[in-house]
Amino acid sequence: MTESGLVVDARGVTKWFGETTALDGVDFAVTPGVVHGLLGPNGAGKTTLLSALFGLVLPDEGTLRLFGRTRAEAGPTWLDGVGGFVETPRFYPYLNGRRNLAVLAGLDGGGADTLIDEALERVGLAGTGRQKVRGYSLGMRQRLGLAAAMLRRPRLLILDEPTNGMDPAGIRDLRAALRRVARDGVTVILSSHDMAQVEEICDSVTVLHHGKVAYAGRLDVMRADAPDPVWRLRTSDDAAALAAARKQAGVKAAEHDEGGLVVHAVQDRMDEFVLHLGRDAIAVRGLELDVTPLEALFFQLTADAADPETASSVPASSASASSVPASSVPASSVPASPAPASPAPAAKESA
Repeated sequence: MTESGLVVDARGVTKWFGETTALDGVDFAVTPGVVHGLLGPNGAGKTTLLSALFGLVLPDEGTLRLFGRTRAEAGPTWLDGVGGFVETPRFYPYLNGRRNLAVLAGLDGGGADTLIDEALERVGLAGTGRQKVRGYSLGMRQRLGLAAAMLRRPRLLILDEPTNGMDPAGIRDLRAALRRVARDGVTVILSSHDMAQVEEICDSVTVLHHGKVAYAGRLDVMRADAPDPVWRLRTSDDAAALAAARKQAGVKAAEHDEGGLVVHAVQDRMDEFVLHLGRDAIAVRGLELDVTPLEALFFQLTADAADPETASSVPASSASASSVPASSVPASSVPASPAPASPAPAAKESA
């Protein structure tokens, strides 16, 4: 552990692939016992950063410490206490899940084989029996990857898009499992491009855009800095509802391209507006939350000014780039590249 108590401490990490900058001076810090989200659109540099944490990619500049030690200082013990996977976990397709975990447990040693049943139960694969991994769905492979990571009794768990391919029930179970391991003192880092999922799981986040940090901090602080949520509203008289919105404090409304209205307002103001519509005999026929406050801020942080389609998806009431908290690092225009596929074999990759 570092003197500052950080599990992960990356400073000025830069990685080039040819002429493309995948990571550009990234600072990334994670404290013990939290679930930390690494967010960004595809190609933002998330997988490259996670690959660097596993030692699969070597930074060209900067320093990277796990539990207070660089790779040079720790040598072959650098990944002791670290489990997880980068990209899709890979296994021997002709073996079932239990046999795959047994192979990995044999490589790790230390009694890891005694944890197989518990790991399969925790990720919801206890009933797969003799089914070979070649018949697993993508979501089942993701769960098996999590089970393999837990065999190492990790102090740091790193997961790359762990909900990829999971159904809603699987995502719910994963969320509960990650909360349990965090309560046991395990630090979790998970990458995602979905702010809504991260909002339900994580305590803190780092947002990457074009290989740079666009935001880093706790979710509650990020939520306080976020713009108003965006609602889709359909009424019996949209023109009258639009006119009423202009007189309502804290409510901004406009016509939606697909009919109805798009409304920017915090929950309390929206409640007042809906009650006002009722008093004016304007029936509300449909109301749904279209963009949460954190999603709106995420779109703002990762929008490209040169991309009109992306820029148009940012809510009109969102704060400008200059209103991002001073502690945030502004996004750059350096192009990002997709992270390279991990060269590690199946047993290493899922370790």
